[in-house]
Amino acid sequence: MRKVLIFGATGTIGAYAAVHLKGLGYSIIASGKRETDNGFFLDYGIEYLPADITDRSDLSKFDGLNIDAIIHCAGMMPAKMEGYEPQKYIDSIIIGTHNILELTRKNNVPKIIFTQTRADSTYLMGTKTPVSSDIERRFPLMGDHAVYAICKNAAVDFIEHYFHQHGLSRFVLRLPTIYAYHPDPYFYVDGKKKMMAYRYMIERASNGDKIELWGDPNMEKEIVSVRDLCQIFEKCVESPLPGGIYNVGRGEGVTLEEQVKGIISVFGRSNNKSVIEYRPDMPNSRQFIHDISKTKEQLGYEPRYDYISLLLDFKKEMEEERFSKLWGKMKDYGTVIG
Repeated sequence: MRKVLIFGATGTIGAYAAVHLKGLGYSIIASGKRETDNGFFLDYGIEYLPADITDRSDLSKFDGLNIDAIIHCAGMMPAKMEGYEPQKYIDSIIIGTHNILELTRKNNVPKIIFTQTRADSTYLMGTKTPVSSDIERRFPLMGDHAVYAICKNAAVDFIEHYFHQHGLSRFVLRLPTIYAYHPDPYFYVDGKKKMMAYRYMIERASNGDKIELWGDPNMEKEIVSVRDLCQIFEKCVESPLPGGIYNVGRGEGVTLEEQVKGIISVFGRSNNKSVIEYRPDMPNSRQFIHDISKTKEQLGYEPRYDYISLLLDFKKEMEEERFSKLWGKMKDYGTVIG
């Protein structure tokens, strides 16, 4: 039985990954900065050990645990940062990753799986030409993602050094927005709180309200379920390869019009469907598609969730709220659907 240590396990991606891998029979150690998980992980037979990855001494609790792989999805994100404190990116992403890498070296952990931002490929976005896994990594020169992307790129460079210097297998996963249910529908843009666009549309569809569709309705973007990301985590844990950088996605875009119509179909009321108001006078959304050929060929990955099945799964999670012990419920964030 392989033992996997997950940093960032109290976050959206980490929690889904922990539950998914435990369901496959892996031995999982979940770790987050929170002192308590309110007993959530114990319900799934998962050990929870809180740790601050910015404090190397705090990671000594993992010494001698014979870990087979580390999934590292911890660190500050622009979507979670109120205001602007770039030092938090430096501390949690650069210093935190280096501390985790030292943990792998000291304990002969053979593999690390790291979640990279798609902001390193911003310069290639805006067309329907799929973005390759093996691009030149860059960073936006302005905005709330600049220092974040710089730190993520630096973390990837550290990981690559440990691959060459210490033989650490590394699987760096470039993530688009991962669609996964969390009761909090808000995030931060340039440090200011706002509702996620797709959660806003879900709320309006559930209430039968009109939905505005801004810009070109044929703009496409990569939309991927957290379930398919968890499948990739599983493939990485099992892979005998030394790894590399791999795109996460479905390899095909979903148009803005398809996105809105899908939300109305899945979340709308049968007797009061939302009407779409087209607003070509408003700004376009940004479009991009990931080339996932490398992920498929080297890891044996095949996407399982198309857009509609993703929405149906999202709705099921929303109704069941099985992560409520860990994150609370929608009403705790001032949101009520339906």
